Amino acid sequence: MDFALTEEQEMIRESAENFLADVSTSAAVREAMQTEQGYDQQVWRRICEEMVWPAIHIPEIYGGMGLGYVELAVLLEKMGKYLLCSPYFSTVCLGVNALLIAGTKQQKGDYLPKIAEGQLTATLAYTGINGRWDAHGVQATYQKTDAGYLLNGQFRFVPDGHTAELLIVAAREEGSQGEQGVALFALSAEVQGVTRQWLPTMDQTRKQAEINFAAVSVDDSALMINADSGWSKLSSIIQLAQVAIAAEQMGGAQQTLDMAVDYTQEREQFGRKIASYQAIKHKAADMMLKAEVARSAVYFAACVGQEVLAEQGDAELIDDLPQAASMAKAYCSDAFFFNAGNGIQFFGGVGFTWEYDCHLYFKRAKSTETFLGNASYHRELIAKQLLDTDGGLS
Repeated sequence: MDFALTEEQEMIRESAENFLADVSTSAAVREAMQTEQGYDQQVWRRICEEMVWPAIHIPEIYGGMGLGYVELAVLLEKMGKYLLCSPYFSTVCLGVNALLIAGTKQQKGDYLPKIAEGQLTATLAYTGINGRWDAHGVQATYQKTDAGYLLNGQFRFVPDGHTAELLIVAAREEGSQGEQGVALFALSAEVQGVTRQWLPTMDQTRKQAEINFAAVSVDDSALMINADSGWSKLSSIIQLAQVAIAAEQMGGAQQTLDMAVDYTQEREQFGRKIASYQAIKHKAADMMLKAEVARSAVYFAACVGQEVLAEQGDAELIDDLPQAASMAKAYCSDAFFFNAGNGIQFFGGVGFTWEYDCHLYFKRAKSTETFLGNASYHRELIAKQLLDTDGGLS
C-alpha cells in the first residue's frame, strides 16, 4: 500500500494549511470557544461555500466531490493542527458517514445534497448515561406504533448536539440487550419531544451536549436500519469516526511537537538555548517518533475506511477496519497526550498559563483520548478481535 500523497491530495493539504492558518488563529479559537454555539458562523459559511469541505467524500450523485477517506484525513490532520472550532466533525465524520452506510436511498437524496451545500448540519447520538462506547452504551429505546415509532431516552457526549439540525440516533427495541435490537433513526432536531442542553466540558474547543427524547414520535421514513443489522452498521460508523478523531489527534501531536521545538530554540538557560541540551533533544526525538508513527497508523486506517465506503470495496481491507480503527485511535490518543504533556514541560512554568496555547492542545488531547474509547479500551478490542476466529467483535 502506497502511503505517499498524490498531487491532488498535496494540493488539498496545502489549501487547507493556508485557509486554516488565516481563519483558525489562536485569537479566533479563543473567541469561538467562549460562545455556547462553539464556532463562528461566518467561518463555517466560508468552509462550506469557498472550500466546499463538507462535500469532500459525498458521492457526486448527491452533489458531492466524490473523493475518498484519505482526502478527508488530510483535512482533519490540518483541522487538528489548528484546533478548528466548527461542526465539521459532527456533520461530516458522524452525520455523512451514517447516511452513507446506513441511510435509505430517500434519506441520502434528502440530506446529503443539503450537507454538501452547507445548508444542513448533523450529528450522531448513541451513548447513554452509563459512559460506555460499545453496544451496551445504547440505552435509548423505541417502540413500533401504528404511525411509525416512539423514541424515549437520554443521550450524552453528543458533539454539537445542541446546534445540529439533523439528528441521527441509535435506539434499541424495548427488552433487547447488547448488540441485538439496535436501530438507527434520522430526524429533525425540532421534532416535538426533543430537548437539548449544552454540556460545558474541559475542552472548550469542541462542544458536547445532552439530548433527551420524551415520547418522540417519528414515521416509518425516519428508520435507517432495522434491528437485524443495526449494530453492525453503527459499529462501522463508529469505527470511521475513530479514524477521523485519530487524524485530528495526529495533527495535534505534530503541532505540539513543532510548537515545543520552536520554543526551545528561543528560550535560554545558563547562557544557552535549551534546544542544545541533550535531554531536550532526546525528548523531542521521542515526540517526533510518536507523531510519525501516528501518521502511518492514520493513513493506513483511512485507506481501509475508503474501501468500506466504496460500493465495490476490497473485501479483505473492509474486514480490517475494526482493527485498523482501534490501532489508530489507541496509538494517536497516546501520542497526542504524550506530545501535549511534554510540550508543556518544554515551555516550563508558562506552559499551562492562559496566555499560551499549550493548555488548549492538552485539553483537546485529553477529551479526544476518552471520546469513542481510550487507548486501553481499544487495545482490549484488538485483543478480542485477534482471538475471534471470524475476524469480528466478540
